[in-house]
Amino acid sequence: MKTKIVYAVVSDEKDVYLEEHHRPIYSKGIIMMKNMTDYTRKKLWLLTVLLTLCTPTVLAACSDSDNTIRKDSGKVAEIVERGTLLIGTTGDYRPLSFCEEDGTYWGFGIEVAREIANALGVETEFVKTTWPTLTADVLAEPQLFDLAIGGITITDARKEQMLMSEGYLANGKTILCRSTEADRYTSLADIDKPEVRVMVNPGGLNEKFANENLRNATIVVHQKNEEIPTLIAEGIADLMITEITEAPYYVQTDSRLAAPLLNEPFTHGEIGVLMRKGQDDLLQTVNDVIRRMKQDGTLRRLHEKYGLVYAY
Repeated sequence: MKTKIVYAVVSDEKDVYLEEHHRPIYSKGIIMMKNMTDYTRKKLWLLTVLLTLCTPTVLAACSDSDNTIRKDSGKVAEIVERGTLLIGTTGDYRPLSFCEEDGTYWGFGIEVAREIANALGVETEFVKTTWPTLTADVLAEPQLFDLAIGGITITDARKEQMLMSEGYLANGKTILCRSTEADRYTSLADIDKPEVRVMVNPGGLNEKFANENLRNATIVVHQKNEEIPTLIAEGIADLMITEITEAPYYVQTDSRLAAPLLNEPFTHGEIGVLMRKGQDDLLQTVNDVIRRMKQDGTLRRLHEKYGLVYAY
C-alpha cells in the first residue's frame, strides 16, 4: 500500500513550500523558517524528524511489495481462492505439451505452467483444447481455463483479441521430411511443387503458413498433429510444416526423419502464454515468472533438458 505523505520540500534558493507526493524527495538545502508561526515551525521540525527516521522502513516495505505477487484482488485472487490454476493446452505438441494415454501431461510448456502455479502457491489442472478452437476456448463463457500454454506463437492478431505474455521460447517455421529425401528440400521453392504432398494439422499457424506460401504443392490436412511425423516417415505424405521447437524432438526419436532447414527457418517468432483480456494482474504475474526464469537460469536449463535452442 502506498503511503501518502505531506512534507516540506527544501532548497538553498527557495522558501519552504508544501507538496503532496507518494514518496519523499530529498534536497541538499536547508529548511527556511522565515515568515512562519511557531506552530508551523514545530510541525515542520517534527515532520523532518519523522521522515528521517521512517523513510528507510517505508522504502524497504515498498521495495518488498514490488516483488510480491498481489493475491488480494482480481484474477489472481480468484485463482488463489480456488487453489488451482486452470491451464488450457492441446497436449499434442511434443516436446512442448503432450498428454499421455493415462492423462499425464509433460513438456517444456507444461513445466513453465507449473512454475507459474508455484509462484501463485496453487496446484495445476490441465484442460484440453485444440488448435482450431483455441481462440474460442480462451474467450468462452463461462471461462474454461485461466490461461493457455504450449507452442502458442505470439502474433498481432492474437494480441488484438487477447493478452499474450512476453516470449519464453524462440520459434520459426521449418519442415520435417524423410531422412532419405533431406537433400531434396533446400528452399521453399523446392517444396512448392505439385508432386510434393505437405501435411499440416488444422486450425493453427502451420496450416495458415502452408496456405499462404504454397501455391502449387498438395496440402493434406490431418486432424491429429502428433500423428503426422509417423505418417511422413511411412510415406503417406512427403513432409510436414512444423516449428523449430518441434522438429528436433522427432529427428532425435525417429531415425527415418530429418529437418534439413532447421537452421534456416522460414519465419522467426516467439512462443508465449495466452489469456483473455481483463486479466492484467495475471499477465503481470506470468511475465514476472518468465523474467525470473530468465534471470536465475531456470529457463536455460529447461531449454537444455528438451534440446531446444536458448535465445535469451
